[in-house]
Amino acid sequence: MTSVRMVIALAACQGWRMWQLDVKNAFLYGEIDKDIFMDQPLGFVSEVHPDYVCKLRKALYGLKQAPRAWYGKIAEYLQFYGYLASNSDSSLFIKKKGELSVLVLLYVDDMIITGNSEEEVARLRAELAIRFEMKDLGELHHFLGLEVERKESGILICQKGYAERIVNRFGLIEGKTCSTPMDQGLKLRRDEGRVLPDPLVFRALIGSLIYLTITRPDIAYVVGRVSRFMTEPRKSHLVAAKNILKYVKATSDMGLLYRRDASFSLLGYTDADYGGDSDDRRSTSGYVFTCGSAGISWCSKKQDSVSVSTTEAEYKASALAAREAIWLRRLVDDVHEEVQGPTLLRGDNESALKLVNNPVCHARTKHIEIDHHFIREKVLEGSLVVGHVRSEDNLADIFTKSLSKGPFQRLRGLLGLITTSHFKGEC
Repeated sequence: MTSVRMVIALAACQGWRMWQLDVKNAFLYGEIDKDIFMDQPLGFVSEVHPDYVCKLRKALYGLKQAPRAWYGKIAEYLQFYGYLASNSDSSLFIKKKGELSVLVLLYVDDMIITGNSEEEVARLRAELAIRFEMKDLGELHHFLGLEVERKESGILICQKGYAERIVNRFGLIEGKTCSTPMDQGLKLRRDEGRVLPDPLVFRALIGSLIYLTITRPDIAYVVGRVSRFMTEPRKSHLVAAKNILKYVKATSDMGLLYRRDASFSLLGYTDADYGGDSDDRRSTSGYVFTCGSAGISWCSKKQDSVSVSTTEAEYKASALAAREAIWLRRLVDDVHEEVQGPTLLRGDNESALKLVNNPVCHARTKHIEIDHHFIREKVLEGSLVVGHVRSEDNLADIFTKSLSKGPFQRLRGLLGLITTSHFKGEC
């Protein structure tokens, strides 16, 4: 989904139109390169050889190899027409020739096509319709549950319909709403409260909310936090999850706006809490990368080990963000142009920043695992540069802790989240 958001951000900044196609019976086009046999299907058993099996010549739905076989077929076809698969994301195909730049993003049997040449896009759509049975859906409006709206000022992606469906599904259509997804300072414990007699409702709710985070980074932290209790959920955990749903109900029409007048450049923020988990005292790492006017990649993840200081927790979070930054730089190289200069990664802990910039070993850091020192190497080679940002201006703060209404709504706006009614009013 990060690739999807990046392509949409690029199309918004460049003013490109986006087109969607759907391949009918995509898996049936795949050709298998191994001998695979199946039982004769019911109703079509041979009277002469009822004990024989069928040898497959092509892929079928339900076959484990079918998705790979279909990808091989469509990749071969696109490469024949000059589209090369990205090294950063194999589902992204790019054609660059002089000033020409056209992108094809493939998700199973759904395609997004965009670029700076309407003629090349039209030619590709026509060629695909000849080779495969396609359904041309016109300009992009819906993709994998995402609602896409394009105006002169930019492109808005949201999941309004999906959000309303899950609110209705879990019986909160007539309930109250909340201005924040979680009360500030709320402590959740693994063994606190009564065990739910039926955990399936809780698990289904969390699963639905996880999918909503595709366009809603403002709930990424709280959804990740309550998802830690999937094994044995208790009543307090369900109450916290429903509180998130009340917030979703109040903000169901909110989405990410990628503005046309924004600069297509990467900027990262990183943060960590310290010992925020009440059960094992592990810290939570958070980062967000913006490209243009809104976030394209974010993460809220509990760390694998206990940190002995705030500096160590922030250092680990910075290392996690650095790995994502390197991949995003390569993706930008593929879809747009080569990234010039280092990518700026901002944090609010000066001790951690000094630790990154000063690659020496001393008593307080010698126990930190080697993989976390990856960021030092990238800073030294010039791919990354770290800088300080005030805590109240750190966008990653929303991914590590629950905030009060004022700071939460401020950071939410800086992430590029806006209501659909506001977006239409702008235009």
